[in-house]
Amino acid sequence: MNEKVVLDRDDVRRTLQRIAHEIVEKTGRAGSERIAMVGIHRRGAVIARRLHGLVEELSGVPIPLGDLDITFYRDDLTLRADQPQVQDTHIEFPIDGITVVLVDDVLYTGRTVRAAIDSLFDYGRPQRVQLAVLADRGHRELPFRPDYVGKNLPTSRSERVNVRVEEIDGVDEVTISEHAEVAA
Repeated sequence: MNEKVVLDRDDVRRTLQRIAHEIVEKTGRAGSERIAMVGIHRRGAVIARRLHGLVEELSGVPIPLGDLDITFYRDDLTLRADQPQVQDTHIEFPIDGITVVLVDDVLYTGRTVRAAIDSLFDYGRPQRVQLAVLADRGHRELPFRPDYVGKNLPTSRSERVNVRVEEIDGVDEVTISEHAEVAA
């Protein structure tokens, strides 16, 4: 498979550190703004766990961490040929009146973010929802813009952005490949 590595292990680490610094800078070092982090399954949840540790370390303030399964909130559920893999959602803290930083690996059309926000609001009414993504590849179909972006990746629709994380894939990297090659 012909893949171009755009972020290697060290790049991913540095990128997450930068995003963590931006979150602390924007939300207040002393925790003046109450925040929580919620990752979207699967890889967004892994990235959220890593960011969570970095943000807590930088701010010195404990921050709630959760993860969200959006399977049944997707607008393409009936169009998918494969069986959905449902994960557990863990939001074991009140989200009313706080800032929730929603974390995902790649922002593409915006449909995953829409589903995540729909799901999140079943748990309460946050004061604000911010979005952090490791990669933004463009091609939005819905009007979402991330608050924190690791890397902007201008891509064509025929390309695929592949995020791999050590915890799931055994390696930390972001690659771009041709969509047809990924399916083969």
